[in-house]
Amino acid sequence: MSALDLLNPTSSLYEKRGPVFPRAVDGRFRRLKWAVMLLCLAVYYITPWLRWDRGPYAPDQAVLIDMAGRRFFMFDIEIWPQEFYYVAGLLIMAGIGLFLVTSAVGRAWCGYACPQTVWTDLFQHVERWIDGDRNAQLKLNAAPWTAPKLGRRLTKWSIWLVIAVATGGAWIFYFADAPILAGQFLAGTAPFVAYATVAVLSFTTFTLGGFMREQVCIYMCPWPRIQTAMLDEKSLIVTYRDWRGEPRTHGLKSGGVKKAAATGEKVGDCIDCNACVAVCPTGVDIRQGPSIGCINCALCIDACDSVMAKLNRPRGLIDYLNLDDEKHERGGGAARPILKTLLRPRTLAYLVVWASIGFFMLFTLGNRSRLAVDTAQDRNPVVVTLSDGQVRNGWTVKLRNMENRPRTVELAMTGLPQGRMWTDAMDRRSAGRSVSLQLSPDATTTLHLYVAAPAGAADETPFALIARPLGAAPGSREAREAARNVKFIRQ
Repeated sequence: MSALDLLNPTSSLYEKRGPVFPRAVDGRFRRLKWAVMLLCLAVYYITPWLRWDRGPYAPDQAVLIDMAGRRFFMFDIEIWPQEFYYVAGLLIMAGIGLFLVTSAVGRAWCGYACPQTVWTDLFQHVERWIDGDRNAQLKLNAAPWTAPKLGRRLTKWSIWLVIAVATGGAWIFYFADAPILAGQFLAGTAPFVAYATVAVLSFTTFTLGGFMREQVCIYMCPWPRIQTAMLDEKSLIVTYRDWRGEPRTHGLKSGGVKKAAATGEKVGDCIDCNACVAVCPTGVDIRQGPSIGCINCALCIDACDSVMAKLNRPRGLIDYLNLDDEKHERGGGAARPILKTLLRPRTLAYLVVWASIGFFMLFTLGNRSRLAVDTAQDRNPVVVTLSDGQVRNGWTVKLRNMENRPRTVELAMTGLPQGRMWTDAMDRRSAGRSVSLQLSPDATTTLHLYVAAPAGAADETPFALIARPLGAAPGSREAREAARNVKFIRQ
């Protein structure tokens, strides 16, 4: 484009997007993508419908984000708002896991497990089923709008829309009991937020997976740009071995492979069939080198390997390779084992950190107390002088029973030897060193606690409130106590 073209208001600085219709291919990486896609879709759509028996006092949905009850249930694990650090730990593990995968095999997350990739792949399979493979799709796209073309388009878009609505519908089932919410949704009695969420997610899934596709990966997603800071010369990426493939057949001076062989002209293994480009879901030509459009799905490897097999040439013209091995092979060295490339200090360090966080979280989950006590001292007034001359303080006490069954708890005081305690549901004449309380299952019990003690010289006396479960086996997880240190103020 010349300088005069840039000044022309009718010219554009950007090339118009051409539709990408990837050709079907079979091979080990395509089968791996099938397996990952089916696993991801199965987990997403089926998980809300799985049941998990937690007893009569807790929901029986295996995975549930209970916004009303402020709980997160995942099989035997229950997370309360005060334990949100477990969710933060999972997010940290997910981030380090992405660092590990990227450092080892480049954008493998993008190529196999990213939601955009999974749903785009699903939509493309539907499109291929309705419109045919690549050549048929190109021909139909260029054809004028006729009744058969319109029929195919409407059929395809209808199936896409069903998938999109199912995707949005599956999401809301994670936040309420799936069978009940499904009945309410179909009956029109579900909350408005459920319909709004399904509408938004259906629109985004239909649009991003059906029409924008590779544009999301190339232009919208920040992850490809972030990855450049995590890749190094030892990271495996999809690479074209140009030192083996060049010169291509169409660039031979003698005009053909046989004539080149007769004249001694070097012939590369690449026959310029463009199979690698035809199968790429983002339309990238890997022979031009690494680019932001390559998602490391390795479908071009499957396509090239199949061509090499037909030509009785060794596979691997396009393959996973790192920069160090590329220099090694250019110099005539043999290919190095993949396992040796993957197991190196950087990836092992990521793995150790990732596993350490996971083991630490599992350890704390297995050893956490399912009983907690919180206190807030009365401030108006802080000190009350009783008729017998003793001083009284008051506290609002919250006891959290994080078991999904009722529990009997003794709330006792240690320290403040002459102090006595009672609740607002008791008479002061029943005051003692402890009170017995019934806690509802999986709930917080709030009570008002009074403590009286003789006036003394000390302005403040520290003591502790200890909640002890009654009836639990000594040393068991259910028998673990919860304590809170407080201060008795006399003036």
